Amino acid sequence: MPFWRSWHRPLVVFALSMVVLAVVSGVGLVVDDRQLVGSPIWFKPFKFSASFVAYGLSLAWLLSLLPTRRARRVGWWAGAVVAVASVVEMVIITGQVVRGKRSHFNHETPLDETLFNAMAITVVILWLGTVAIAVLLFRTRLADRASAWALRSGVVLALAGAAVGFLMTQPAPGQQRGVSKVVGAHSVGVPDGGPSMPLTGWSTTGGDLRVPHFFGMHALQLLPLVLMTLVALAPRVPRLRAERVRLRLVLVASGAYAAVFAALTWQALRGQSLIHPDGATSATAGLILVGTVAGAHWALRTADPERAARSRPGQALDTSEPRKAAKPAKAPEPSDPSHASQPSDASDTKEPVA
Repeated sequence: MPFWRSWHRPLVVFALSMVVLAVVSGVGLVVDDRQLVGSPIWFKPFKFSASFVAYGLSLAWLLSLLPTRRARRVGWWAGAVVAVASVVEMVIITGQVVRGKRSHFNHETPLDETLFNAMAITVVILWLGTVAIAVLLFRTRLADRASAWALRSGVVLALAGAAVGFLMTQPAPGQQRGVSKVVGAHSVGVPDGGPSMPLTGWSTTGGDLRVPHFFGMHALQLLPLVLMTLVALAPRVPRLRAERVRLRLVLVASGAYAAVFAALTWQALRGQSLIHPDGATSATAGLILVGTVAGAHWALRTADPERAARSRPGQALDTSEPRKAAKPAKAPEPSDPSHASQPSDASDTKEPVA
């Protein structure tokens, strides 16, 4: 269904507004050389707006799958709540950039603290609105089970990734509510604003909760993309034409994605940089890889009943087809009295002639 239908419109309009903000932020990156917490001051609104474009369009697509008018009405309100809350958050982030102030964890002045608290409330509202859409999606029956579970797994992992943001608001070591000017941090074990990776800005010297936050939230796009890839390959790969095989692969991909998300969260909470894993993290990654390969092997097993019957010939006789073929053999039995009387009549007529 088209995205411009009424029940999608709030999220689509929101996504288009984020496109405009991304362009404005991109221009800001070029013309404004101010730095804030170790990165260009317009980098945060640029990242957030680009992420919200994908998030808004993904939720709009999910709403397009709702089958009933009642579900669409509830979805419209949930989408509108998500869109309004997100707009408020982006207005605060952009306004703080214009003021030259940090938006997150800022308790420097009463105004800064009020703005951050308002932004925290909008995040909670956004999360609850997404929960409502997830509930609607779980109550919707889709004809293709692989598609259903790709979407459901994606939205659940996206909610888990968004929930990581709540961990960032906890006081870091040395911070105290009501006293410190900054309460909360992205980094774990090191202060924000230290050495970081290009483009992402993630810490290279300590843990960074933005890694699982980003990875989890974008399951909403990546898991459906896995399914689309399987469907695109199906004409060339015969095994992928079976819905059961695609469903198995989607479940394996979802499990692997969830395992990686949990491992990234665990790594960040231990104060360990993404690019400097220790032995425990490397071993965990190896186990996830082995489990994923084994799961993919299981998922690709041919589920052809005829092939299974040939591999177990002793059980082939128990299928329903041979029983159906045997029924015509019983048809000539004298179930009709007229058929039973014909042979006797013939014999009676021949004896006098003999």
